[in-house]
Amino acid sequence: MKRLLLFFLAMAMVLYLVNASWLAPSLQGGDLKIISHRGVHQTYDRTGLDRDTCTASRIYPPEHAFLENTLPSMAAAFSAGADIVEIDIHPTTDGQFAVFHDWTLDCRTNETGVTRNHSLNDLKTVDIGYGYTADGGKTFPFRGKSNNGIPSLKEVLAAFPHGQFLINFKSKDVREADQLEKLLLAHPDWRPRIWGVYGGEAPTRQMGSLVPGMRNFTKADTKTCLREYLAIGWSGYVPETCRGRQILVPSNYAPWLWGWPNRFLKRMNDHDTEIVLAGPPSGSGGIDSLDQLQSVPDNFSGYVWTNKIEIIGPILGNR
Repeated sequence: MKRLLLFFLAMAMVLYLVNASWLAPSLQGGDLKIISHRGVHQTYDRTGLDRDTCTASRIYPPEHAFLENTLPSMAAAFSAGADIVEIDIHPTTDGQFAVFHDWTLDCRTNETGVTRNHSLNDLKTVDIGYGYTADGGKTFPFRGKSNNGIPSLKEVLAAFPHGQFLINFKSKDVREADQLEKLLLAHPDWRPRIWGVYGGEAPTRQMGSLVPGMRNFTKADTKTCLREYLAIGWSGYVPETCRGRQILVPSNYAPWLWGWPNRFLKRMNDHDTEIVLAGPPSGSGGIDSLDQLQSVPDNFSGYVWTNKIEIIGPILGNR
C-alpha cells in the first residue's frame, strides 16, 4: 500500500513538472494583437438572447455614436488599437459583398427582407441606424444619421489600405468562398489585408483550400482541439487537430488547459498554432472589461478578442 502511494505521488510530481507553467519560458518577440469584433459598436443586454433576437432593440444607453460594420466604426477601432477588425459579409444580387451582420434587414434598418436578396444599390439606400433603441422604442437615437447605407467589402478594403480584417461568412454556401477568391485574384494587393475567415463551415474550409496561407477556423475545429488536448495534453503531446491553425480559447476554459499559460502557449507556438483568447461563451464572448483583462497573461503573444476595443485597446497598448 505504501509503495502504491509513493508511486502515485511520484506520478503526480512528474505530471506537475511536465505541465508547470512557471518552468516554461514565456514567449518573447511575439507581440499581443487585438481583434475588434464588429469594430466600435453598440453593445446590448444578452439576457434571454437567442439567434432570432433583435439586438438593436435592446442596446445599452449609447456611450458613443458608432454602429457596427460601418466605415466610421472600423476607423475608430483601428485608432483605439485594433490590429484586426472582424466584419460580416453577405453576397448581393449584383455580385458584390455587403458588410452587414444580420441575415435580414428587419431589425436594424428601415427595410425588410433577407439581406442577400437585395442588390448593393438597394442596400445603399437603407437607414442602418433605424432600429436601434435603448428604452424600449421610446427614442431611436441613430435614425437618419447614417446616410451612406450598408458598405461594400470593396469600399472597406479601399478605405483602409493598411488595415487587416477577419471575415465572417454568415451562411453555409461554399460559393461565397469562390466569390471572395475571385475578388482577391482581381485585387491581389487586398490579399494580405484579409487576416482570416471563419463562420459557415463550408465556405470557411473552401477558402482555406483555395487561397494558400489563408487562416480559417471553425467552432468544430476549436472544440475538437481543446477536447483532445484536455484528454492527452498532460503528456506534452499536442494533438494533430491543434496543429497549424487558429484556436479560440475562452478565458474561463483556459486555466484547465495543461500548462496554461506559458507551457501551453509554447507547445502551440512550436506547432504553428495561433491562440485567440476570448471571453466566456456565456457572456458577450469577448474580453470586454477591466476584470476580464486579468485573464490575459503577462507577455501574452497571441490575439485578444474584444467587443470593447475603445476600452481594452488603449489599456493593452500600454502594457
